[in-house]
Amino acid sequence: MVITGLGAVSSAGIGADDFTAAIRDGRCTTGPITSFDAGGFPHRNAGEVPGFRPEEWLTRIDPDRWGRSSQFAASAARLATLDADLRPEDLARARTGSVMGTTSGESAAIEQLVGEWRSDGLKSLSPSLVQAVPAGRIAAAVNTELGIDGEALTLATACSASNYALGYAYDMVGQGEADYMFAGGADSVNRWAHAGFYRLGALAEEVCRPFDTERGGILTAEGGVALLVEPYERAIARGARIYAEVLGYGLNCDADHMVHPNAATIAGCIREAQRNAGVTPEQIDYICAHGTGTRTNDATEVAAVREVFGDAMPPISSIKSMIGHTMGAASGFGALICCRALYEGFLPPTANVERVDPELGRGVDPVPGKARQAAPQVVQNHGFAFGGNNAIVILGKAA
Repeated sequence: MVITGLGAVSSAGIGADDFTAAIRDGRCTTGPITSFDAGGFPHRNAGEVPGFRPEEWLTRIDPDRWGRSSQFAASAARLATLDADLRPEDLARARTGSVMGTTSGESAAIEQLVGEWRSDGLKSLSPSLVQAVPAGRIAAAVNTELGIDGEALTLATACSASNYALGYAYDMVGQGEADYMFAGGADSVNRWAHAGFYRLGALAEEVCRPFDTERGGILTAEGGVALLVEPYERAIARGARIYAEVLGYGLNCDADHMVHPNAATIAGCIREAQRNAGVTPEQIDYICAHGTGTRTNDATEVAAVREVFGDAMPPISSIKSMIGHTMGAASGFGALICCRALYEGFLPPTANVERVDPELGRGVDPVPGKARQAAPQVVQNHGFAFGGNNAIVILGKAA
């Protein structure tokens, strides 16, 4: 199973090309929040999609009838379709579905409804907002926008959800139950998530600095990402550009603590992903880390990687340093940049690193600053979530 189309709607740009260019350059694309009044917070930065106008990308669905997260997902899928050199009618004639991940669903719509309820009571709620709330509409928006009638599944496994989605798409296509599957995720910046992470002490003041001695936490962010998965034979037959091969994946759950990751369980997930993909640790050339920039996550993630790789750790970087934490879309953006890294020959960087934390131990290479030219053949994409949901996908350079 291979990935032939990529779509991105993010603070780093709209479209896979603009997104990739920003990441390769190590460009920090987070900044002051504009979608809500953050004046009451001491920390006021996030990774918002600037100037997003859904009508520029959507041709079938009415943006007024769909929430912001659904608009992100549908736009990303439309972009992935174009990138794959396919027409919606090509997809509609085939067995095509979508599986999208999320953390907060249509959080912006929910916040508006809460405001209406508080101001004028339950009967004042806008019907269009109520209709937009169900998280299942995120995948439904993809199918509706592209006119496809296959499965439309939304997975709410939070910050690992896009990797769950990619694994699900891999199985659907690999088992012959679908000809094409869109996989990815979407979430929107919102006040309550910003407030929640602040109360947890997990929010960075200005920038996200994964692996750095002075790292202080995450920056909330938003966006939508979609990757098109199809069989290798179909891709070859239609002369498609193949970004990467999906080699396998691993899933497990810490079942230990709601917010504190578990190194031993994550190491187990890494081993399961590598076993499923048929690769060994020595074959992994790069790790796209979950890399939130909290002291706990980065230390735990490095400890888990070290448990599997020993002292021979491959380069490990975090794109959250540039775009913030896009929640349910996070590991999808990681998968996208892994595809481009394999296809173009580079290692994505970690921005804002001034001094790698010595407490992480020797041998941690976060590819600081800007992208590094390289020729990776096999890469590992991490996604971890509150509740202990771990999902890791292994991608390989197409033959």
